Amino acid sequence: MRQYLLTGLIFISSFLNAQNDSLSKINHKNQNKLLKKAVVPTLLIGSALLINRSDFEINLQRDLRKNIDDDFETSIDDYTRFVPLAQLYAADIVGIESRSHWFDQTKNAAIALVLTDLVTTRLKRSISKTRPSGENDNAFPSAHTSYAFTSATILYEEFKDTSPFLAYSGYVFAATTAYLRMAKNAHWFSDVILGAGIGIAITKLVYHFDYLYAWNPFKRSESTIIAPSISSNGAGIYIAYKF
Repeated sequence: MRQYLLTGLIFISSFLNAQNDSLSKINHKNQNKLLKKAVVPTLLIGSALLINRSDFEINLQRDLRKNIDDDFETSIDDYTRFVPLAQLYAADIVGIESRSHWFDQTKNAAIALVLTDLVTTRLKRSISKTRPSGENDNAFPSAHTSYAFTSATILYEEFKDTSPFLAYSGYVFAATTAYLRMAKNAHWFSDVILGAGIGIAITKLVYHFDYLYAWNPFKRSESTIIAPSISSNGAGIYIAYKF
């Protein structure tokens, strides 16, 4: 139990330290915002560590399986984890205002999902925890859930200021994914809570530091113009830079 607690504390500490490194560069108001971003993932990760392998989650899983068919099986959770991303691009197509350009959305999503995969996979390999079904020892944390909450948090960050209903709707699909992982007897409650905390934390970090990789070739600037060029001799890209 101590190694799991240490792993969680290191993750939480890294999350807070990464944010605190930027505190000297921002005003007091933004400092409070940074601290607020850490609250939800910290609570989720801390709760997961506390109930991991506890009688509570064992009884919870047993009761859940009693209330559904023991042979329950579905592949819906393979798709619900990415529904928020589909919502994101659908909203772009119909013209709902978002925080970022579609290229920046895609860039942030790619970075967040890759980091989520790296962290989740590393923890799975480092922490040997048997799934409720006994299939293997890769239960902790739930990768499906971490991807789902990464996707949902991307949607939230993009539309929280312009379309709150859309922004929060992604978490419905993320929570559904977590429930289905438990219903399929693939994960314990602490597995999905940790996955949710990881997904949210990483995405919050990616969006907080997105100014570090703000390059976007599809955005026009006063000094640079990028445009397609088509002529009888062929096609290409026209680039002009104003010194």
